[in-house]
Amino acid sequence: MTDLTAVDVGACDAEPIHIPGSIQPHGVMLIADRTTQEIHHAAGDVARLLHRDAWLGRTLGEVLGDPLAERVAQTTNSGVAGGYVGRLAAGREAFDVSAHLDGERLIVEVEPALGAPLPAVLLLAQLEAAGAAFERAANVKALLDRAAIEFRRLTGFDRVMIYRFLDDDAGAVLAEDLADGMPSFMNHHFPGSDIPAQARSLYVRNLVRVIPDVTYTPAPLLPAWIASKPLDMSDCVLRSVSPVHMQYMRNMGVGASASMSVVKDGLLWGLIACHHRTPKLMPYDIRTAARALAGGLARQIRAKEDAEAYRERLRLRGLEDELTSRFARAGGVDANVAAGARELRRMLDADGVAAIRGGQLHQDGVCPSAGEIWKLAEWVQSRSADPVATDRLSEHYAGAEAFTAEASGLLGLVVAADEPFLILWFRAEEPQVVNWAGNPHKAMTLGPGETLTPRASFEAWREQVHGRSRRWTLGEIDAAVRLRDTLLEARAHRRQVEMNARLTDAVAEKDGLLQQKEILLKEVNHRIQNSLQLVSSFLGLQSRAMGDPKLHEAFEEARRRLQAVALVHRRLYRADQIEVVDMGRYLEDLIGDMNSSMGAEWAGKISVDAAPVLVPTDRAVSLGLVITELVINANKYAYDGAAGPIEVSLDEHNDRLRVVVADHGRGKHAPGEGFGSRMMSAMVRQLGGDLAFADNHPGLRASLTCPSSTPMRPE
Repeated sequence: MTDLTAVDVGACDAEPIHIPGSIQPHGVMLIADRTTQEIHHAAGDVARLLHRDAWLGRTLGEVLGDPLAERVAQTTNSGVAGGYVGRLAAGREAFDVSAHLDGERLIVEVEPALGAPLPAVLLLAQLEAAGAAFERAANVKALLDRAAIEFRRLTGFDRVMIYRFLDDDAGAVLAEDLADGMPSFMNHHFPGSDIPAQARSLYVRNLVRVIPDVTYTPAPLLPAWIASKPLDMSDCVLRSVSPVHMQYMRNMGVGASASMSVVKDGLLWGLIACHHRTPKLMPYDIRTAARALAGGLARQIRAKEDAEAYRERLRLRGLEDELTSRFARAGGVDANVAAGARELRRMLDADGVAAIRGGQLHQDGVCPSAGEIWKLAEWVQSRSADPVATDRLSEHYAGAEAFTAEASGLLGLVVAADEPFLILWFRAEEPQVVNWAGNPHKAMTLGPGETLTPRASFEAWREQVHGRSRRWTLGEIDAAVRLRDTLLEARAHRRQVEMNARLTDAVAEKDGLLQQKEILLKEVNHRIQNSLQLVSSFLGLQSRAMGDPKLHEAFEEARRRLQAVALVHRRLYRADQIEVVDMGRYLEDLIGDMNSSMGAEWAGKISVDAAPVLVPTDRAVSLGLVITELVINANKYAYDGAAGPIEVSLDEHNDRLRVVVADHGRGKHAPGEGFGSRMMSAMVRQLGGDLAFADNHPGLRASLTCPSSTPMRPE
């Protein structure tokens, strides 16, 4: 068979798994007109399961009974996406019925139910016990171990794995609970090609996915679908599965599978993957409980990861304080870089450190040669002022191939470019042995007839990875930035002391100049604000003088934009820092100003939930303008000019920011092609971000995701 390296695997990523045109045959799908409830398509054995030989052209009431048809109408007209409708008795069997809308189509799914519904108190008690066990877990590892046990107890599957996605889209099994005789995949890695990008998107949209029998024959939609575009089954429980995935499951020796998504902060963190040796149903009751338990697990993962990050920051802050206090008695850290190289290395748990200052090189620990360090320092200095942090230096800096053993990891910091003054922390190569579930380089092969098929072997396959070091944590990077601030303060203080010793009068004159500069800055700011206010007032006068309603609206729009720019400028001037801004505090102040300027009826209507995140000042300006534009749009369109709740949130995940502006108004009112929209699009591109609009059920939810700073790219 041909190795995948010779195959275009783009076909797998492009497979339209959301429009299979068929369902899993253990249930029935009915597609009816939303208004008349007349059935025009179906899939599955309607005659055998529902005892209805004639269904085409009949109404849902004739096939399912009037009470259920009425509940379908109530559920789909309630303003939510859809959901559970009720139980249907057909002969000796019981079925769960759910429904949702796809435009003007009504999609009803009927699937086998438990013979007797599980008592709600029993499910709640089990969820409560599992939740309490999650809270008692001491750390993330203990939490995941407990989760595997609880999900297996709830679902009854033979194998339950807690699977986490890694940075390169591969996944690793971090916890597992097995029935006797089931093979283990604990600590095994799976290549990213096992779960294509479009499948990961559906995992965020549909939190529970079940395949009761991996040997099924798909049941197509009947009669043949001849609409202009295929039926989108993204939200369908019975949606048929990709043939490649079905073969993948069979190759693993699995008879049935289920997966629950772990979505943390809106992103797919991982999966709870369940396997059974033989076919196995997972009725609606169990799926609902599993979905709720997965949500609780995601919240506990976030809480415990935040707690671990907080403890690490406390530890690093203690080391910083110890370092600065130790040298304070000897003239400060800045004056003792050479003598303090060892402490600098130990502070960030590095294998080596090099400090370059004023043409001199000071080293401690395991480092590249002096010549390589000077070249590397030039490269670091040529990049942005942000720290350069990587655990794979050779992927970004070609010259690192010569010293991967000594420095596969680098945290580079430019303290001052004028001297120059740089600190480079090194971490040595740590070759890793990665256990894969099968050869990751043969994840797909070409079978007979040139058909793309998954690998057949899941035997443990080991790969030795070179050129990587231990990763730098966000806490360590923050500690390096704080150290730079401390050194800059010490540098400024030392220079001031030297200047005082030589030229006391010059220092006094300098203080006077600084004071004048501050006054000038305030005066410039005052004049800018006055000018903006003057133009705004002029636009207001012109607006009132215009007889044409369209011109009046255009002048009012221009005035609002001008006031928004004034708010962004005024709030940024009040910030405590110059190079970086606390975006959480800045956002709270900015929204507070906007709230007060929008009229008394908006008092208390705009809420802010902002995490403390430091971003460069130039990015804060762009973020402020985009957020202001989104709030203005919600103010104008969400409630048809009336006041209503608007929620603004800011959080950070790894090195990316997410800003959400959500309302509960009349729905889609995404910006069009006006000046404000073009300005916002330009700002989003400048940020290197992504702006998406989604239904907030009800209202509109605008999500901006972007790097917290300009990301480092390989050269």
